[in-house]
Amino acid sequence: MRLSEVKNNETVIITKVLGHGSFRKRITEMGFVRGKEVKVIKNAPFKGPIEFKIMDYNITLRRSEANLIEVVSLNEAKAHIQPSFKGVIDQEILKQSATEKGKIINIALVGNPNCGKTTLFNYLSGSKEHVGNYSGVTISAKEASFKKNGYQFNLVDLPGTYSLTAYSPEEIYVRKYIWKETPDIVLNVVDSSNLERNLFLTTQLIDMDIKVICALNMYDELLKNKSRLNYEKMGKMMGIPIIPTISSKGKGIDDLLQKAIEVYEDRDPIVRHIHINYGQEIEKSVQRIRAKIKENKPITDKISSRFMALKLLEKDSETFFNLSRYSNFEEIKQITKDESKRIESLYNEDSETIITDAKYGFIAGALKENFKQKLHPGKSRSDKIDRFLTHPLLGMPIFVILIFVAFYCTFTIGSYPMGWIESLVASLSELVTKLMPPGMLRDLITNGIIDGTGSVLVFLPNILILFFFISIMEDSGYMARAAFIMDKIMHSFGLHGRSFIPMIMGFGCNVPAIMATRTLRNPNDRLLTMLIIPFMSCSARLPVYVLFISAFFPSHPGIVLVGIYFTGIFIAFLMAQLFNKTIFKSKETPFVLELPPYRIPTFRNVLIHMWDKTWQYLKKIGGVILVGVIIIWALGYFPRETDASDAISAQIEQLQNSQEQPANQEKIHQLELSREAVRLQNSYLGQIGQFVEPVMRPLGFDWKMSVSLLAGLPAKEIVVSTMGVLYQVDDDQQASLTQKLRQERYPTGPKQGQLIISVPVALAFLVFVLIYFPCIGVIATIKNESGKLFWAIFTMVYTTTLAWILSFITLHIARFFF
Repeated sequence: MRLSEVKNNETVIITKVLGHGSFRKRITEMGFVRGKEVKVIKNAPFKGPIEFKIMDYNITLRRSEANLIEVVSLNEAKAHIQPSFKGVIDQEILKQSATEKGKIINIALVGNPNCGKTTLFNYLSGSKEHVGNYSGVTISAKEASFKKNGYQFNLVDLPGTYSLTAYSPEEIYVRKYIWKETPDIVLNVVDSSNLERNLFLTTQLIDMDIKVICALNMYDELLKNKSRLNYEKMGKMMGIPIIPTISSKGKGIDDLLQKAIEVYEDRDPIVRHIHINYGQEIEKSVQRIRAKIKENKPITDKISSRFMALKLLEKDSETFFNLSRYSNFEEIKQITKDESKRIESLYNEDSETIITDAKYGFIAGALKENFKQKLHPGKSRSDKIDRFLTHPLLGMPIFVILIFVAFYCTFTIGSYPMGWIESLVASLSELVTKLMPPGMLRDLITNGIIDGTGSVLVFLPNILILFFFISIMEDSGYMARAAFIMDKIMHSFGLHGRSFIPMIMGFGCNVPAIMATRTLRNPNDRLLTMLIIPFMSCSARLPVYVLFISAFFPSHPGIVLVGIYFTGIFIAFLMAQLFNKTIFKSKETPFVLELPPYRIPTFRNVLIHMWDKTWQYLKKIGGVILVGVIIIWALGYFPRETDASDAISAQIEQLQNSQEQPANQEKIHQLELSREAVRLQNSYLGQIGQFVEPVMRPLGFDWKMSVSLLAGLPAKEIVVSTMGVLYQVDDDQQASLTQKLRQERYPTGPKQGQLIISVPVALAFLVFVLIYFPCIGVIATIKNESGKLFWAIFTMVYTTTLAWILSFITLHIARFFF
C-alpha cells in the first residue's frame, strides 16, 4: 500500500521509501524512514496535498510524493508477526514487524543483448526462461521471486537494450519501467569481454541517479584473455559496486545478492551519485534546462532532472512527450532549442553526437586507469570460426547443410520413438476396448480421446529433435551469423536483415516471432515482417508434415521436409517484395546486428529449451487439442441414425435372420463398414465437411480433409487429431493413421473405388497447410503488435486466398510428374 492511499485518521508504518536523488534525500531527512509511524490527519480537496503527523510534528506532502512511500497498516504489521510469538504485542513489536515486512527488494535486470542477463536471471530464480545467444531473445519482462538471507528478492528481467534512448521499443520499455515501477535496485549486467560498449548503458543509468549494482558477467572470459580489471577501484570512481560473476556456472552470485542487500539498506560506502562531466559548455546548457524542468516537482520526484535535460539535448522524442503536459513546456522546448543550437554552433557537430562522444570519453578514461588488456590480442576463436561459417562462398552452403542435417535427423532418429508411441497408443486403445462395454463412453475414449490426442502425441520426438538443433544454433551464436549470411538475399527482397531472426524464431512458434519484430527500428519493417512470418512453418504444422510425408514420401522424407520449409521462406520473400512495391514504400534503415562471440551451449540450457517446448506441446494436447478432439468426435458421433443408415441396418438384419447366415458373414461385415461410413458422412461433422467441400474440391480434397483444415484454425495440431478421429472407421484397429490415409478410397460417386489422397493431392494439402490461416493466437498477436484490427483481418484473408491458389497450381503441376 502507498501512503497516498491511506484514509484520514489512520495510522500506518513506513516499510520503504521509493524515488531517487534529491527527493529521497529530502524525504528521509524529514523523518520518512522505514519503521516510522505516520498518521494521516487530513486530505486537501480535489486530490490536493495530504497532512501527516510523524515524530510529533505535522507535515504536508503532495499526493505524488506520498505515492512514493510504501506503508503497512497496524493490522497488517500484526498479521506479519509469527504465530509462535507469545509476548505482548506493543508498538515497538509492530514497528519491528513492519521493518521485517519491508525486507522485499525489487531488482530490475538491465543489460545489452548477449551479456548473459537472462542466464543470470535463470540461475538466481531457478526460472526456465530460454537463453539464446543473439539479440532479441527477451522480448518482454520476465518476473520471478525467491528468498535469500532473510530477504525476498523480486526479479524482473527487462529486454536487452544497448541504450536508454527512445529509439527502439526495448529502449522505451526499459526506461519507462525504471521510471514508473521505481525498482529498489537496477542490476546492470555487463559483458566482461566487451566492456567499452556495455558501459555506455551504465553511463545512462548513472545519469538517471538511481541505485545501481554492476554484475561483471562472464568474468572468466576476461581472465582467459589475460586481461586485468581493477573493478573495485573503478566501482568507486563510478559510484557503483562492481561484482565479478560467471552466471552460467553460478559463480559470484552469493556476493551479488549480499551486495544487493547492502545497497538496499544504504550500508555500501561505494554507492553515490556522480555527475559525468560533459564539458563546460554542455554542463552550462544542462543547468539551464534543468532549472526549467525542476519547476515540475511531480515528474522530477521520479525522474532525474539531469537525465531529462541530457535527453532533451539529445533530441529524445519520448522525453519531449513526457514533459508536454506541464505548463512551462513551451519554455522548456524553447530553451532546449536555443541551447542545442548554441552547442552545435560551437562544436560544429550534432548535440546528440557530442554527448555520446563525451560518454565514451568517460568510459575510455575509466578503463585506461583500471583496465589492462594484453598488448597483441590475436584473432579470437570466433574470428577463426567465422572465416568458414560466414565465408562469402562457403557460408550459404554450410547454412543449408546444417538446416538439412537438422531436418534429416528429425525424421530418421525420430522415427524410432514415433513407432514406440504409436504402438503404445494402439495397445491402450485395444485394452480400453476389451475392458469397457460397447457404447458412447467407450467410443469417446477410444476413437475420440486416445486416437485423437495419440495421433498428435506421436510427433513429440520430432519436435524435441528439431528444437535440440535450433537450441544449439541459438545458444552457440550461429543464429546471428545466419542473419548476417541472409542479409544480402533479404535486402534484395525488400526485407531488413534483422527480420531474419524473427523469421527463424517463427519455426518454433509464430507468436513470439511476431513479438520479436520489436527489435526492428522502422515501423514499416516491423509490420512487413509480421505479415510474412506466418509462412514460417511453426512446430504446430510439423505433425501434419510428418504425417503426410511418412504416408506418401517415405523414400525421401528429409528432402521433402526441407523443401516445404524453404518453400515457406521463398513465398515469404516473394510476398515481402510484393508488399514493398505496393503497400510499404519507406526509406531504408541501416542493418546493424551484433555478432556475439561463439559460446559452447550448456547442456542445461539446451535441456531447458527442449523441456520448455515439450511442456508447451503437452499442455496444448491436454488443453485446446483435447477440447477440439472431443468436439470433433461429438460432431462425428451424432446423429446416430439416419434414413440411409437405417436402410443398411435393415439389410444386415435380414441377412442375419436368413438361414444362410454363416455364409453371409462377409456380406454383413462389408455392410457394417458401409453403414459406419454412411453414418459418418451424414453426421454433423460430415454435413459441415460437405458444405465446405465444393470450395475445396478443385484442390482434390474430400470432405474429411476439408473438415480437418477447418478444425485446424485454433491450432494446427488439431488437423492431425481430427484425421485421427475421422479415419478410425474400418476394422483394422492396428493400422496406423498413415496407412489409413494411403488406403482411403471414394465409397460412392463417379470416383468410387479410387484413392482419395494421391501424391499430387498430398502435395497440394501440404502447401495449403503451409500457407493458410495461421492459428488464432497469431492473429491476436498481429492485432496487438500492429495496434490495428485491419492487419489481423488482412492476414487471415490474404494467407487463405494465397493457400488456395498455390495448392491448385501445385496439384495440376504435380499431376504431370506423378
